[in-house]
Amino acid sequence: MNLHEYQGKEILASHGVRVQRGYVAESVSEALQKGEKLVKETSTPYFVVKAQIHAGGRGKGGGVKLAKNIVELEKYSSEILGMMLITPQTSKDGKKVHKIFIGEDVYYPGPNEIEEIYVSVLLDRSTNQNMIMYSPEGGVEIEKVAEE
Repeated sequence: MNLHEYQGKEILASHGVRVQRGYVAESVSEALQKGEKLVKETSTPYFVVKAQIHAGGRGKGGGVKLAKNIVELEKYSSEILGMMLITPQTSKDGKKVHKIFIGEDVYYPGPNEIEEIYVSVLLDRSTNQNMIMYSPEGGVEIEKVAEE
């Protein structure tokens, strides 16, 4: 089963799991509307703009950007939408980005140290079973972490 990140977040949220709030957009104007909606709902000053393709390594390929304001949201949305995103999990030609996820900034200025984790449910093809992977070293290096 191939799910985009936003689809996985919707499924988790429907079962009461707290996830990063955000919206999917298929155009720059829609991304700006969704960004304004997030500002009203969360008071977030920053936005995470993420290409929605079926491949890992999106950040390394330029498909994940942190926009610090609406102007940067417009810039990054226009750069990512329509691009041919090349990652270690795509062909040499890449995959065309038709949708982006506009997410709230999940970092907060609270008293606790910020901790980022990576959680994924993967198919272990050698055993034909699902595997849950958790790593405090996740993010852009997760393929290396998984291999090691």
